[in-house]
Amino acid sequence: MLIDNKKNNKLGDVLKSHIKTNSNVSIVTNHFTIHAYEELKKELRKIKNIRVICSASNFKNDINLLSSEQEERKLKNSLNQTKIAKEFAQFLEHYAQIKETASANTIPFNFYHIKNEDGSDIAIQGSSNFSSTGLGYTTSKSFNMNTAMFDHESTDSFLKTFDEIWENNTLLRDIKEKLLSNLEEIYKDKSPQFLYFMTLYNIFKDFIGELNEEKIIKTKTGFKDSVVWSKLYNFQRDGVLGAIEKLEKYNGCIIADSVGLGKTFEALAVIKYYELRNDRVLVLAPKKLKENWTIYTINDKRNILSEDRLNYDVLNHTDLTRASGYSGEINLATLNWSNYDLIVIDESHNFRNTSTNKKKSKSRYSTLLDDVLKKGVKTKVLMLSATPVNNRLTDLKNQVAFITEANDEAFKDVGIKSIDQTLRKSQNKFNSWLKLSEDERTTKKLLDSLNFDYFKLLDLITIARSRKHIEKYYDTTSIGKFPNRNIPTNLKPDIDILNAFPPLLEINKTYIICLFATQICLSTQTRRVFS
Repeated sequence: MLIDNKKNNKLGDVLKSHIKTNSNVSIVTNHFTIHAYEELKKELRKIKNIRVICSASNFKNDINLLSSEQEERKLKNSLNQTKIAKEFAQFLEHYAQIKETASANTIPFNFYHIKNEDGSDIAIQGSSNFSSTGLGYTTSKSFNMNTAMFDHESTDSFLKTFDEIWENNTLLRDIKEKLLSNLEEIYKDKSPQFLYFMTLYNIFKDFIGELNEEKIIKTKTGFKDSVVWSKLYNFQRDGVLGAIEKLEKYNGCIIADSVGLGKTFEALAVIKYYELRNDRVLVLAPKKLKENWTIYTINDKRNILSEDRLNYDVLNHTDLTRASGYSGEINLATLNWSNYDLIVIDESHNFRNTSTNKKKSKSRYSTLLDDVLKKGVKTKVLMLSATPVNNRLTDLKNQVAFITEANDEAFKDVGIKSIDQTLRKSQNKFNSWLKLSEDERTTKKLLDSLNFDYFKLLDLITIARSRKHIEKYYDTTSIGKFPNRNIPTNLKPDIDILNAFPPLLEINKTYIICLFATQICLSTQTRRVFS
């Protein structure tokens, strides 16, 4: 008999029809979940005993007792696990023997055997594990293939093989007490503090311990022996490690630290890390800032990082739309734009918008996205900007597109189904907030109204610290105190210090009078023409 949990029988129905009073049940499974027990508990209460062999890779904690697969999430969200877990524990206590393999993938198949007193035995071998999905009661996109055998010779042969494995103490170890203990963790009462901390953990688990230097800096590059690393303050080093971690995990990062916190030096440290991995690096900067970057690549007394021998290319933003000519020593006509492993974009907010004029040639934004990032080698993107978002929250969209190569579902696996919709929803909330009265239009009210996905997107790809943040969370002894910003003083100087010209106020008055007189004259002339 074929069992595929779709057109050709469901495993759960087959098991229900063959489990009888005093049946002896033997199972080999990769997953053993409480929801599968819930589906079969009426039949399982009739059996004499059950023996279960589980895969070693799945029972390090209680997760697989709750649910083994994504499809069981709906069952988990029904919030009745406590009742089921308690009943399951009582059943296992009285009827079950449970062992697990000493190492993972020792038994590469799932198996079910039911031995009945009347000789109506059945053996089932295939891909379905002991979960609600494996039994066919939870909808799944995956295909199952199981074969059921009823003849005495086949069922007896499979049972003997199971018995041989069961008695092999070097291959298997008993985990019944372990499972009962895990089940107790599910159904026993939890303190409010425990629930609170579990909630925090599940919200922020993706960001716990992400600044582990040894974890992030995977290769022995000598990166921490570089001159640029030695010149960084503690908060800058955290920024560099965070940027590298995001570049490795998500292919991009935006460093949005406040003005004066050293974004350029953080970027230089990131560049040094990737150069030590033999990656080719390009810096794109506004023309007026180009020398800020080229200075660290040349043999010049002003180059305080000369010992690091940085060797990245530097081009202007405007070079993206040039097909020929030279930019410094680089021939744009022969440049292989798509061969860079890392691109650093200074003042990345200049790419917030793209040209909508179809008559114009291809914009810098489109050229960078289509002809540089999407082509050739896989390119990581590090962006620097103190103001990645200016007037609209959706300003972030084009900059994120450089990281995702314009894939709107790039962060689907981390809970953001659509980047575009996330930004649109946040912008709508922001627009509504702007319409509030001045008393109601508070920062707290805005933050409370924005959807969580927006903040999650920011956490994934941005590093943004202010001076207040640095002072609050870092030891600033080596930095010293940040200077206080003076309150702006309004000055109203006259045109010249010799008073040879009339005051500005008099000029303004004269201009207004002349403008008014001109309008009267024009109006009078117009009336004469038409009369």
